[in-house]
Amino acid sequence: MKIAYIAPSRIPSQTANSVQVMKVCQAFTQLGNETQLLVPGAEGHQWSELEEQYGVHTRFQIDWLHARSFLRKLDFNWNAVVKARNNGAEVIYTRLIWAAVFAMYQKLPVILEMHEIPSGKFAPLLYKHYLSLSGKRLTVFITRALQKEIEKKLNIQHRSIETLIAPDGVDLERYTDLPSPDLARKTLGIKNTTTAAYSGGFYPGRGLEILFDLAAAFPQVQFMWIGGKPEILQDWKEKISSAGLTNVILPGFIANEKLPAYQAAADILLMPYRQKVAGSSGGDISSVTSPMKLFEYMACGRAILCSDLPVLHEVLSDDLAVFYPPDDLPAMSAAFSRLLSNEKLRLSLAENTRREVVRYTWRSRMQAILHHFTEEIME
Repeated sequence: MKIAYIAPSRIPSQTANSVQVMKVCQAFTQLGNETQLLVPGAEGHQWSELEEQYGVHTRFQIDWLHARSFLRKLDFNWNAVVKARNNGAEVIYTRLIWAAVFAMYQKLPVILEMHEIPSGKFAPLLYKHYLSLSGKRLTVFITRALQKEIEKKLNIQHRSIETLIAPDGVDLERYTDLPSPDLARKTLGIKNTTTAAYSGGFYPGRGLEILFDLAAAFPQVQFMWIGGKPEILQDWKEKISSAGLTNVILPGFIANEKLPAYQAAADILLMPYRQKVAGSSGGDISSVTSPMKLFEYMACGRAILCSDLPVLHEVLSDDLAVFYPPDDLPAMSAAFSRLLSNEKLRLSLAENTRREVVRYTWRSRMQAILHHFTEEIME
């Protein structure tokens, strides 16, 4: 099948959405499809650069198209659909509602992947318009909670046959034969001691503030915060230095290709989400998120300490992670102490996550989406 993925992501960039887009395209291609990725931008980039940053090793076509900000990228949406049609695309896959609408105007089948609730004055109306158009469409939601929230806030009901729930995923092959925490720490050249790690964005609501307090409360533990833009890292370095903390490592942004080696250096992996969580493009995603780091953590085979956001229970259970109420430092500290003192519990959680994560590969995710689309929508 010829698939054109029209995405809003800047490629390359450090955003999680750009990683997700690249992983989806690789999975499509690995499944035997001819994949074309269309993204905004003026210049192309060498595949070797993308391969290292995103940890993708199966090539696919990428086209960069101009996007004028004063047109709110409507030109990109339209031109991408036209280019995909002219290239013989059999289905448009997209995260952009405008692209989905334009594709349906062109009588092209559409798979729209939703990651957030349409907000503002116009987006809800546009989404309803998309649902009202005649044509073949499948709407994919990254969580069941997201579908329910959209239906509640927009006062709509999706046709069940035209919807599918598909959480994010992981490339399991990149997490096979990982070194032990001791060996991983030695390879990275960091202190070989009990280590707790966080990887991901440093956006508001990701919990760096509570991690700071946790590091102060557990000076005997080494903390590694992986990610962050240079200016944000500098602010944290100054705060950590001013507080006299010597047990926090800030390696900065790590390319996805090398990320498993850093995550493997941890005895405990941390997801300290707050009650409100900002996405890379803003807005509160705490009730609907499907974080890629969750599946990476599971594949890594380490104990996970996680704030208890209800949406995360669509994947996690008490057999897979230790939970604590968001923003509750005493509860987090107690849960952290429990994991530190109970190696048997850590190993049990790690074994359970490794067994469970095989359900969440990128390839199986995209295969399920395409199977539903061809069997239920295109029949």
